This record gives sequence, structure tokens and C-alpha cells, in this order.
Amino acid sequence: MSTASQGGPATPRPAGGGPGLPPAGRRSLHARAAISTERAGGRTILGTLRSDPPLTLRQTGSGMVHLVSTAAGPLGGDRLELRVDVAPGTSLEIASVASTLVLPGPGESVTVVEARVGAGATLRYAPEPTVLAAGCAHRMIVRLTMEEGASVSWREEIVFGRYGERPGTCHSRFDATIDGVPLLRQQLVVGVPAVDGSPAVYGDARCVGSVLIVGPRAAETALADGCAVMPLAGPGTLVSALAPDAAALRERLTWGESQVKH
Repeated sequence: MSTASQGGPATPRPAGGGPGLPPAGRRSLHARAAISTERAGGRTILGTLRSDPPLTLRQTGSGMVHLVSTAAGPLGGDRLELRVDVAPGTSLEIASVASTLVLPGPGESVTVVEARVGAGATLRYAPEPTVLAAGCAHRMIVRLTMEEGASVSWREEIVFGRYGERPGTCHSRFDATIDGVPLLRQQLVVGVPAVDGSPAVYGDARCVGSVLIVGPRAAETALADGCAVMPLAGPGTLVSALAPDAAALRERLTWGESQVKH
């Protein structure tokens, strides 16, 4: 694995720090990391594993990579980008060793994940939850591009603040296409009181999550407490859930995944 240097201009942060604030003197980060797979001798190998702290990548098995946070963040003003390229006929699983805590700072923080999955390739993306600390302003962007015959399981979980606090704000956008045809366009907003408290949106939930499952699998609409399984117009199923805490959210999403026939 090679480690790239930090890129982009660094924006100074105000001195002072304090509870829930970035450390005094810390500068904004623009970090880029990348993963790519190749097929060699009938098996998957990692052709690229490039890190840029705090986006630190560690290979933990054959076709398995964990995200390891090596610095606080993202903090306001940070931009973190991860690019994933899964070659045709290969498989990759991406997880993380801990939740991501989004902290406040001067400006909006942004995370961008761009993934391409080739024909006959398999990608499982299942990081630990993103926790929105009070005062943060965050944007999450996912662009998932697949070729016909790709199989994908993509999980996202968002927790509305740490224990006993209101969350900061978060705008999440998820775009998935297969051979250039849209499969899923999804947006959600967290941290706006009129939205958070509405019984038609989150109600008294403290977490929201989803799993997109793409591949040669059949699904029928299924509903349970706080969870919905919905077949898409293309070759995919969306599992969506709300819950009072992260453990309940994971349990509901796991139930939803189990309703998808393999």
C-alpha cells in the first residue's frame, strides 16, 4: 500500500478548540484514497490500495479492506474522497473498524464515495455508522456505477447525534446506475427540525439506514416494525429502516436483507 500526501489548499481553523470543537490550529483536510482490484490466476488481488489520512486503508484478507480512521473527522471544512474500482470477475468487501464521528468546524464537511463495479464483479460495502455530532454540517455523496451482471450490497447507517444531543445537519445523496440506466436516486436530510420530528419522516427515530442489494435475486415487498423491503424497477432491492438506536437499526436492516431471495 502506498500513502499519498494530502492534497488541496488547507484552510486554517480558528484557535481555541474546546468541547465538541476541532483542536486548536487544526487545518482543513482534502484527503483522497483509492482501491482497485485485478484478476490474477483465477483470484482477486488488490491492484491499488492508496491512502490519505484520515482515510487509511488496510487489507485484512483476500479481497477484504477495512477503513481505519487515523485522525479525527471529518470536521467542518474537510473533504474526504474514496474511489473504488472493482474489475470484471473480481470481488471486494469494504468495512470499517469503528463508527465515523462527524464534528463541527468552519464550513461544511463532505464525503464522496465513487464506485465502479464491472460485469460479473461483486462488491459489498458495509462500514460502521456515521454519527452526526451536534453543530456539524455534513454532506454525503455516493455515485455507484455498475455494469450488467454486477452484484452489489451497499449499506449506509446514520445516527442522529451522540447520546443526549441533537444532531448537526446532513444532506445525503445516493445515485446508482447500471449500464448508464438509473437504478436508484435517493436523497435525505437530517438535522432540520421540521423534517426530523415529522411523523411522516423520522418521528421519534434516532437512526436511519438503508441497504441496496443488486444482482440476480428476487424480492417481494415486505414490511415490519420500522423496516421496508422494496423491489426496484431494475435488478435491485432497497431495504430502508428507522430505529431508536444503532443496534436496533442494524437488526432491522439485517432482517430486511434476509427477505431478499438468493
